[in-house]
Amino acid sequence: MAFLNLLDVLTLILSAVGIIYQAVCIVTSFVAKPVVFAQVPFDKHFAVLISARNEEAVVGGLIDSIQSQTYPHELVDIWLVADNCDDDTAGVARSKGCHVVERTNKDLVGKGYALTYLLDQIISSGAAQAYDAFFVFDADNRLDKHYIEEMNKAFQSGFKVLTSYRNSVNFSDNWVSSGSALWFIRESRFLNSSRMVFGSSCHVGGTGFMFSREIMERNNGWKFHLLTEDMEFTMDCILHGDRIGYCGTAILYDEQPVSFQQSWRQRLRWSKGFLQVFRYYGPALIRRAIQERDFSAVDLTILICPLAVLGGIRFIFGMLFAALGFVTWSSQIGALSNMLVLGLEAILALMGLAAMTVVAERNKIGASNKELFAYCLSFPIFMLSYVPISFQAIFSNPGWKPIVHNASDRKKGAE
Repeated sequence: MAFLNLLDVLTLILSAVGIIYQAVCIVTSFVAKPVVFAQVPFDKHFAVLISARNEEAVVGGLIDSIQSQTYPHELVDIWLVADNCDDDTAGVARSKGCHVVERTNKDLVGKGYALTYLLDQIISSGAAQAYDAFFVFDADNRLDKHYIEEMNKAFQSGFKVLTSYRNSVNFSDNWVSSGSALWFIRESRFLNSSRMVFGSSCHVGGTGFMFSREIMERNNGWKFHLLTEDMEFTMDCILHGDRIGYCGTAILYDEQPVSFQQSWRQRLRWSKGFLQVFRYYGPALIRRAIQERDFSAVDLTILICPLAVLGGIRFIFGMLFAALGFVTWSSQIGALSNMLVLGLEAILALMGLAAMTVVAERNKIGASNKELFAYCLSFPIFMLSYVPISFQAIFSNPGWKPIVHNASDRKKGAE
């Protein structure tokens, strides 16, 4: 019984801290002035890193949006690794003037390994020393034409690692794509903007980020190969005392899965990756939070804490202890009833969170008011599906599988 009570208290505390922190960030984002970076010269040389696997249909759009930037094109070099490709991804990139490296390795699969290979090639060629910083994009991305110009301002303000505003090219396709899009927009608008006000660190979100040559040299290229290599990179930065900045005026458009099956598979990989990151970096983050009184370490420990897994474990042990006679069935039925009440409250809270995101960022979201109303209602369904996904992640080994992209005709972000 004491064990179950401990799980109850731990779950309650972690949930309360997360909810309160989220609420503080939302209020802060509405009342505080966003951080604005000063104008700076166009004198930094950047390398764009793209890891692409069978992305012939979409990678041309990303390259076009990079080459159409307001930042001088002669100061931006595009490097693409065609990773285990069976199509003409490499040919498309070469035809547009990119540096292309082809990689074939069926054993070490995933974006982390592809980035390692690409940076190793850049370093061995001697080209790495020419660059002040490196961008990382996914092949399906599109960039606002001022993206690199805005990131250059933030970079020259002193940040060694930066992330950007993540929007979506296919927000209004269906309730699945809108669910992912709302989550990323919420993160940019409420969490990262508030972290900049607080003076704490943001976190890298898979694509649309930049790191300096100093960071690259410290890591001897790219050394992060967990299923969520972006979060692994983030934790390494925090443990080294780096503050990851956020540039809200640099807007990236990502393509979200429209199939619930694809979305489930993607989020299963993320959930498994978060468990890996918590296993390898959680103890060190907690020590840093206590010893260094580093709020960023506290923030990101909460972010990767497997709360859904903890709730699932509580439910299983409750049923098991009741079956063995250690506790009464009535007590566990009561606990289950409380969980259902909390679930209903979570549904309402998630609808409210979606609505606040829509209200705050209405001018950046490409959907009708009718669609947005429907997506606010469906958002809790999308988010609560994380509960079984997180629980499945404990037992499964999803590996890294590419998401099929087909938004080659979308123009948003390149205009």
